[in-house]
Amino acid sequence: MEKAARQYLHGLFQSSRRNMECMAETVAESGYQQLHHMLSESNWDRRGVRRQLVADANDHFGYASGLLIDESGFAKKGELSAGVARQWNGRLGKTDNCQVGVFAAVARDGVASLVDTELYLPSAWSNDAARCEAAGVPEDRRPFRTKGEIALELVRRLRRDGLRFSFVAFDGGYGHLPWLLRELDGERETFLAEVHSDQAIFLDDPAPAIPHSGSSKGRAPSRLRTDASPASVAAWAAAQPAAQWRRLSIRGGEKGEVIADYLTQRVWVWDGKSPSAHRWHLLVRREMDGTTLKFCLSNTKPGASLRRLAEMQAARHFVERSFEDAKSACGMADYQVRRWQAWHHHMALVMIATMFLAKERLAHRDTADLLSCRDLVEIMRHKLPLKIVTDEDLAASIADRHTRRRRAMDSAYRRQAEMLSALNCNAI
Repeated sequence: MEKAARQYLHGLFQSSRRNMECMAETVAESGYQQLHHMLSESNWDRRGVRRQLVADANDHFGYASGLLIDESGFAKKGELSAGVARQWNGRLGKTDNCQVGVFAAVARDGVASLVDTELYLPSAWSNDAARCEAAGVPEDRRPFRTKGEIALELVRRLRRDGLRFSFVAFDGGYGHLPWLLRELDGERETFLAEVHSDQAIFLDDPAPAIPHSGSSKGRAPSRLRTDASPASVAAWAAAQPAAQWRRLSIRGGEKGEVIADYLTQRVWVWDGKSPSAHRWHLLVRREMDGTTLKFCLSNTKPGASLRRLAEMQAARHFVERSFEDAKSACGMADYQVRRWQAWHHHMALVMIATMFLAKERLAHRDTADLLSCRDLVEIMRHKLPLKIVTDEDLAASIADRHTRRRRAMDSAYRRQAEMLSALNCNAI
């Protein structure tokens, strides 16, 4: 199994298409059946992979890194792949038939790497035990969990496994969940969460309380209320004078410095249910075009500087970069498997590959600061041994391909014959 896993990793770098058939034709000494068994049938423990990723992340990223939470969609046809459904695919920017995974990545100094993931299971799957059984979904993973609940689980188990990170960051898809922010705050996890433009804030403590009943008749009040009037973050930002905005350069990039305008304010946030409000930082980022705004809440220490908040927010960009690198350089979206276990095995091996690329980029930062994932993959393709070197290797590869194709055809004809036989019997 270890040998097949190593060959699969080589295939993620070497193959033009990162599916098992192409890997088996490219990677030296590999075979389709061995790769398939390792990925889909072998019950190797992903927790060991995660522990190694945590150790590597601690060694190469360190405590100053941020833990970035986001989701990624993978377009799929049919209804058999675990978790597949018509749902939002951020990669395509539309609702489509796809699988969605919630991912965690670490980032530091412009380099990011994925360290954990969980496949999201829509409620239609959770309510269909037979469908889950056919796709190999473990029983303890079948109860419905929202993406926010999965995100919190990722943060908790990575912290439990010893991952060192200074803050958690996520976009408005998670930042609009008040309970998630309260849970992280209660567990003393520093977060920076992008929120929607209609997020309500208070400039003073709303001091929620149950109002006194003015009459002995009727039911006594039981719901918390406040006399304070909230404002949306968008309305508050629009009311601020131009002098309040500060322009900061956060980092250098390939297209110049990353520069934006920022506002910050300590505000109170109350969800209408909690016994008290929370006092957090509000950060507003305005792009240089003057129109695009992003709003964030953070529970970092009260005296945190504007630059610190801005750098935390800017780190969010690198989870998208980690997805781009994983998909373009390591075949993250090229898998051709249906079952729950195979999906997670593929992603575990992709994360090992992305961690290797991240380690190399960080290690050579002083001597090759422009070293990219694409550069490293090209080096790997040049250095790793190939399966086809001689004419005899090519002939053997084609013969093996024809054998697999013949088996697939025979299986299809056999299933068709069985179906036709059953139909004829029913007709009689």
